Amino acid sequence: MTSFVLPHEVHGDGAHKVFAVHGWFADRSAYAAVLPDLDRETFQYALVDLRGYGEAKDAVGAYTTAEAAADLVELADRLGWERFSVIGHSMGGAVAQRLLALAPDRLRRLVGVSPVPASGLPMPADQWELFADAAHKPENRRAIIDFTTGNRRPAVWLDRMVTRSIALSDAKAFRAWLDSWAGEDFHAEVEGAGVPALAVTGALDPALSAGLMQETWQSWYPGSEVHELLGAGHYAMDETPLELIRVVEAFLRDDGDSDGVGESEQA
Repeated sequence: MTSFVLPHEVHGDGAHKVFAVHGWFADRSAYAAVLPDLDRETFQYALVDLRGYGEAKDAVGAYTTAEAAADLVELADRLGWERFSVIGHSMGGAVAQRLLALAPDRLRRLVGVSPVPASGLPMPADQWELFADAAHKPENRRAIIDFTTGNRRPAVWLDRMVTRSIALSDAKAFRAWLDSWAGEDFHAEVEGAGVPALAVTGALDPALSAGLMQETWQSWYPGSEVHELLGAGHYAMDETPLELIRVVEAFLRDDGDSDGVGESEQA
């Protein structure tokens, strides 16, 4: 395993332990907008910085979803968490599924917010170039955020997201992470897993859509659910924070009732 300890912050003292894993464009501050309204009596949330981000910006590593899953297990052991749920946004959704592959018996519930599928995210050559060059081109980061939020968000918000992304990530790590979350297919390791799973998508996100989750997420995880937020794009934490909390925490509270097939629904 690893002796590296992910930088983290813990909120709440509830019995249900939950990891929150950020995506490609931010560190754990990606969850800042939802923090004030989380149920801290029912849940205890641990927000982490993956290697190459935030307080772990200078951490050496392979910058892969598999390494991150091992880091999360190490942190769970240090926190004394025997069983826990995990929420992962975008790239963090791929990390969450790697955690399912690594420690299925320790997971209570799996939540992906616009999650990258465990099969990766193949891209045509021009799109790959856009993403690969985003490591050193702020304009590429802005274009990606704008596209995945339906080209509907204010310019100031887009600029702020780009500025935050650059400040809170190491460029080399940022580029290396792309090869892992977009290029690796490990869905055979999780297909058929019995852990209750929820994918939350944004209707304004053309890339990681409800349709894609139905083709991937729901075909791999028996009884899994897909919930589409009509007012959100790829960044539901910023775009529709209260609705995201309502949907995710309702699913987490339903722990123990994993029978039956979830239906795709809209909010």
